[in-house]
Amino acid sequence: MQPALLEPKRRIIERQALRGFGLELRRPERVILAFLIYAQILAFVLPVPLPVRCRLSLVHLSVTLTWGLLVYLDSRKPTLITSVIRDWLPLGFVLLAYREMGWFAMAHAGSALESHWVIWDHLVLRGGGKNAIEALGPILPSVLEIAYTLVYALAPFSIVVLYFYGRRDLADRFLFIFVLGVLLCYAQFPFWPSEPPRVVFFGQDFPAYDTVFRRFNWWLLGNYGIHTSVFPSAHVAGAFSAALGMRMVMPSHRWVSRFLGVMAALIAVATVYGRYHYLADAAAGFAMAGLAAAFEAYATLMVFQRDRSLLHRKPPADASCRPQGLLLNPRGE
Repeated sequence: MQPALLEPKRRIIERQALRGFGLELRRPERVILAFLIYAQILAFVLPVPLPVRCRLSLVHLSVTLTWGLLVYLDSRKPTLITSVIRDWLPLGFVLLAYREMGWFAMAHAGSALESHWVIWDHLVLRGGGKNAIEALGPILPSVLEIAYTLVYALAPFSIVVLYFYGRRDLADRFLFIFVLGVLLCYAQFPFWPSEPPRVVFFGQDFPAYDTVFRRFNWWLLGNYGIHTSVFPSAHVAGAFSAALGMRMVMPSHRWVSRFLGVMAALIAVATVYGRYHYLADAAAGFAMAGLAAAFEAYATLMVFQRDRSLLHRKPPADASCRPQGLLLNPRGE
């Protein structure tokens, strides 16, 4: 009998990505379910007004029932439509979770946190960072503002790329990293009540160029932003989670992760330069993305080690009872 052969690591990763497609929730859906439970508990722990608690409970019940029905239908009679909807639904939930965190906004006196955070901004911006960005006039400031706007398109772009290369089976792994990185930020918002520097320190270190792209971002944040917290920066976390996620799931197409990495770096700079976030927010957002990617790498390693131990297990005497994990030669030896 020839020795059993280990499956290629890529194959093991692919099987891990497909395990959520049966009766079980997919991995990003499990993260979302955990966040729903967390937010519901938070509503009763924090001094949240009763109408907000009722609204939150109603939204969570609606989301749970709707999502549960979709999972049930996709499990009983899988179709391409229901499966694709499950690919994209986590991105919609991320937007909903952002709005929910806005409901937790509570009045906070003073700006102690902001006063500590802005010190690092002064060191960077007044130490030459602002002049370096504006050295070529409005060109780089405009690029930064455009990148800041495009942060909302990075995750959909990544999924489309997976579809284009015929790797839709890896969408769950990518979404796990992205959703976890962003929701880790949202989960902390109620505990770091703060306002952005453009509000607390209005006029200080503002960009010298008030471009049309900057005015659009101000309009967008003014009409659709929340006032719970700015720490950690979900913009930075989402951008770097997308870059790290695509680097991990599609190492054979490095141009994707490199492009997303450049975009993430521009977004991180834009958050501080444009006074949308403090440097501390951007650093914490990057840390959340790194944490999500590290968790995925650890989970993948555990799956690999488990399957490797399965493959190296001594086969029983009866050939009909061989473990399913073994790869036999063509003659069945």
